[in-house]
Parts: sequence; structure tokens; C-alpha cells
Amino acid sequence: MDYRVIALDLDGTLLTSQKQVLPESIEALTRAKAAGYRVLIVTGRHHSAIHPIYQTLALTDPAICCNGTYSYDYQKHAVINSDPLPAVDTEIVIDALRQADIKGLLYAGDAMYYEQPTPHVIRMQAWAEQYPVELRPVFRQVNDLKSVVESGEPLWKFALAHANLTQLHRFADRVEAAAKVVCEWSWTDQIDIAKRGNSKGKRLAEWVSAQQLSMDQVVAFGDNNNDLSLLERAGIGVAMHEAKQEIKDRCQVVIGSNDAPSIAQFIESTLL
Repeated sequence: MDYRVIALDLDGTLLTSQKQVLPESIEALTRAKAAGYRVLIVTGRHHSAIHPIYQTLALTDPAICCNGTYSYDYQKHAVINSDPLPAVDTEIVIDALRQADIKGLLYAGDAMYYEQPTPHVIRMQAWAEQYPVELRPVFRQVNDLKSVVESGEPLWKFALAHANLTQLHRFADRVEAAAKVVCEWSWTDQIDIAKRGNSKGKRLAEWVSAQQLSMDQVVAFGDNNNDLSLLERAGIGVAMHEAKQEIKDRCQVVIGSNDAPSIAQFIESTLL
């Protein structure tokens, strides 16, 4: 097969546990681009939280953000294609979060909004301090998340974490029954909530088709449930060592840890 696209999840995959890109990964991806590969980030992150990584890798193709809710062109500073959350479903989720006393982060427009700082927000802000201001993720505190809905900004997704996983599972089931949304696990204690029908695999397939390529020509790397639509549709789905067994079982290849140069070694040995 003539593989032409490398699609990379970030957290738990391309990024180490310290949220860094390994030098070996940068070098291997630079060589892959020189060899003609198209390299795309396909992530659950907001585009403002991808920017420093995008610049580090010197990418030119769009990024697929918020689990396929939209794709973003950094050259034009513009959203390309998107399927945001309807306002009515967003408000249902906000009401459900309050009833369950779970803190949520709402990704919308060019920023991520929160009512009270969560550990996720605090960690991301600390991580961002290493980068110039213009590359840092944009967080904004508001008194009421419904004010973001009323602003008319496009509503991308919710990200929420909760220590009690049983309660989080129950919350996800209730929200999916009440609104036209999908809840996907993006980390061991984190659920992302987006418009039903959106997925990483679907959005990437749209872009691939527009390039007159096929998903059989894609090599995809991921580690969690929100990556499955990507991993299963790619010509080669590559799971990281830390991925759950159910993810590994649905991929053709399992490689080493994201804290080791596993992605670089696979690219060098298999694609170059």
C-alpha cells in the first residue's frame, strides 16, 4: 500500500506523560514530510491548545480538533468544516452538570470556558507557561456557561473529569439519553461530550477524500476510545503500549510507550 498520510492523536500518543514531543518524533516526522507524507494532528483538543505543538512540528495541513467536531487551518486562522453542538443540547448538558455537581469545561469559538478552575485547567495553564503568549491555550472564566451559548459562538464540545468514575458513567448515560450528544472517554477519568455523529475518523475521512486519497493510505496513531473511529478506518491503526486492551485488540499494530521514541521507531522502520 502507498501510505501517504500520518494522523496523530496527541495526549497519550505523540505527547509524553510530561506533555512534550520527543526530539526523535520531531526528527522522524520531519523526514516523513520530506518524503512526501501529509502529517495531521487529530485530537480532542481545542485548536488554541494545539498551536504550540503545530508550530514545533512545522506543520502545514489542517488540524482536526475536538474529536472531529471541526478542522482548523492555522495558515488562514479559520475553521474549515464543522458540526458544532446545537444550543439546546449545550444547555441540557450545562443543566445536567449542575445537577450532578460535576465541573465542565466548554470549548467554543477561539477559547475554552469554565466557571470554576478545575485541575485540568490548572495543569494546562501551567504547561502553557513554557510557550510565548501568542501560542498559549486560551482559557476564559465566566460566571455562567450559558452566557457562552447566548454569545452565539460555535460550541465545540465539553471536557469534564470526575474522581468518582461510577458517577461519571451514570452522568454520561443520562446526558446521552437527554440530548443529541455522544460521550467519549478521552482519558482514564475524562469524558468529552460533542454533537452526536462527530468523530475523528469521520472528519479525517472528509479531508482525505478532498485530497483525492483514501483512508487505506492513512497510518493513524492513538491510545483511547475517542481514537477508535480513526484507528479502525485507517490503513494501519497503531495503538500505544498504554492503551487499554480493547483498543489494542482493534488495531493492526501495537507499539511501545509514548514516553519512549516508539512512534519515531515505527515511522523509520515501516514508512521510510
